[in-house]
Amino acid sequence: MNETTIVTHLPDNILEAIFSYLDLRDLRNCSLVCKNWYRYLNDENNDVWRMHCIRKLAEDAIKSDLLSSVPTYKAKLRAFFHAWNPNDCSRNVYIKPSGFTLHRNPVAQSTDGSRGKIGFRQGRHAWEVMWEGPLGTVAVVGISTREASLQCHGYVALLGADDQSWGWNLVDNHLLHNGDAIGSYPLLNNAPKYQVGERIRVILDCDDNTLSFEKNYEFLGVAFRDLPDKTFYPTVSAVYGNTEVSMVYLGHPLDG
Repeated sequence: MNETTIVTHLPDNILEAIFSYLDLRDLRNCSLVCKNWYRYLNDENNDVWRMHCIRKLAEDAIKSDLLSSVPTYKAKLRAFFHAWNPNDCSRNVYIKPSGFTLHRNPVAQSTDGSRGKIGFRQGRHAWEVMWEGPLGTVAVVGISTREASLQCHGYVALLGADDQSWGWNLVDNHLLHNGDAIGSYPLLNNAPKYQVGERIRVILDCDDNTLSFEKNYEFLGVAFRDLPDKTFYPTVSAVYGNTEVSMVYLGHPLDG
């Protein structure tokens, strides 16, 4: 047995001790080195991921119902790195310490938005958005590029107001893009309005260039087609003072 074989076949308790000292980039590289290391790191609930999760996330966030859709430690950690970006939001918004929830300050005659930390240009991605306060007159969930504005005067549908953003106004069930309401959504007779606390699942398919939504685990249909070849970020815009909006990245959407 040569030295390489000995190293790659270390028992799990030794791998745990070694991997606990490595950063996330190094862990990714380790998973590509050998099958045994990949097998160990592929367990998303092992102690290595648990310790990294504890280091990055507040304890109350790890245990909260908000992260119930991402049950493993690695999935919670991934969601944290995709959460709201405190450096890419309106000046009237602050991101709470957990990172997953934004708070819109009570500023009159202003519409304010926030984007996620990581954008997508390839693959399929899903995340959940939940309003934890009143919607007000306009509450929009969707996607935008970096070029889309995140603050403007008045109470307006900011997300969807230009050609760099696409949104669903939960107040009146209208789809918005380039300043126009381009149709009702979902295409149901007497479609129910959003109720505060419900989870909206946003599904971005960069391969098929579509944006879709689910509510209460029911697929509502494709909302936008023929999206351009750009990098898109999870985005919301809100007008109601002291309302809070949470976002949890789920990863690749599960079909069916």
